[in-house]
Amino acid sequence: MPLRPTAKPSVLACALRASLVAALITFGPAAALAKEAGSALEIARELNQAFIEVAEKVSPSVVVIRVAHKPDYSSADTEGNPFFEWLPPQLRKQFEDRLRERQHQRSRAPVFDAQGSGIVIRSDGYILTNGHVVEGADKIQVRFKNGQRYDAEVRGTDPQSDVAVIKIEAQNLPVARLADSSKVRVGEFAIAVGAPFDLDYSVTFGHVSATGRSWIIPDPTMDQDFIQTDANINPGNSGGPLVNIDGEVIGINTLIRGLHTGIGFAIPSDLAREVADKLIANGKYVHGWLGIEIRALADFPEFKELNPGLEDGVVVMGIVREGPAANSELRLRDVIVSVDGKRVNTAQDLKREVRSKRLDRPVSLDVVRERKHVTIKVTPAAWPEDMQAVAEQRPEATSDSSPDLGLTVKPLTRDLAKEYGVSMTDGLLVTDVASGSPAERQGLQRGDVITQVNQSNVTNLREYRAALKRADLKRGVIMNLTSQGLSKFVVLKDTGD
Repeated sequence: MPLRPTAKPSVLACALRASLVAALITFGPAAALAKEAGSALEIARELNQAFIEVAEKVSPSVVVIRVAHKPDYSSADTEGNPFFEWLPPQLRKQFEDRLRERQHQRSRAPVFDAQGSGIVIRSDGYILTNGHVVEGADKIQVRFKNGQRYDAEVRGTDPQSDVAVIKIEAQNLPVARLADSSKVRVGEFAIAVGAPFDLDYSVTFGHVSATGRSWIIPDPTMDQDFIQTDANINPGNSGGPLVNIDGEVIGINTLIRGLHTGIGFAIPSDLAREVADKLIANGKYVHGWLGIEIRALADFPEFKELNPGLEDGVVVMGIVREGPAANSELRLRDVIVSVDGKRVNTAQDLKREVRSKRLDRPVSLDVVRERKHVTIKVTPAAWPEDMQAVAEQRPEATSDSSPDLGLTVKPLTRDLAKEYGVSMTDGLLVTDVASGSPAERQGLQRGDVITQVNQSNVTNLREYRAALKRADLKRGVIMNLTSQGLSKFVVLKDTGD
């Protein structure tokens, strides 16, 4: 059912009218009061009707997804069961044969043990949902609000964004309209439709609480930010739509932070659309990767103080030794301000610009290096298949709160390199990190190799001590090092704590 073509009063207008009604109660005549009160009720009715129309408009394109997983009958195994050990061999064989036959019969019928939601994005049967909804599925069944049921198959999943597309054999299906999620604003209405706790086609509403939420999932390989909402989202809502007052999908409901907390998260529709299109076309989505670790300059005051006049961008904190950027002119401490001419101010900004780039064409990075602007070309590569290896190389931000860094270092020798499993290079090996020290609290660890202090090479203890003597911990000390195959830098600073 289409929304009414007439524009509805804004929330501010409603508030102003309510204030006028209150004023008339005190000062105005009864007739005027009754008129304004009636007008305010009409506004409330129009808003009420708007929510009804949104639910009626969206629900036909929402599906309930039931998932069956292969049953595990390992508990029925007779081996090691003392009851069967005491049975005569012939009787035991009869029991075993009967159990096998029963298991075989039971395995013929799928056991639907999980449920989620999804939305139709193409009229010929393509449905968008979450990857975790269909993960490990042996059989998938979808049901529409009108009761129609279809078997579905997974077209493709993308673990990094938790987006999946499933396909049913159907035509002329009602299609959800995906909004431009970049235009979503904090405070606007947000309406969730799904099947929480097996309660099909439940509708809840609230507001967009925040946008651009990142690191909600503590996994650096995940590649998305989230829309946060206080619309009530519960288990079973996963994969269902979060829509605006116009009935357009602004996000795919994905996770919650505790039941009944009013904190839910949805994948922005722009990312969901981008990934879904590739999954439909190719069965997979290949994420571009530069092999760098970055941090928003705005969130790095220690480094920002060392670069007065520089307000925005992302700082190159680490370069993976065998990553794409390792073969470029990009350097530690470079501040990337744009990618192919598009400004980037956060880590998610840069990931968003890079992930869909072609892997055979270099991107142009506008970089500020020691107050000079330079352009650097880097050709993205596909994310490594071994995501865990990438995750383990993620650097942690470090700082220092006293002249005693809490580090014990030794010149790196071949014996030490072999003992600690590090590559032989010029530098000082961290052999101990004092418990409770600034270095220990911020993630420095045994086996790190320090190569520079304040841009001065340190190959022996004399150079190291001299560099620290010249350093000003209150202003900040830049330390280059390698850690678990990653070249990175840290800023150690005395915060006065």
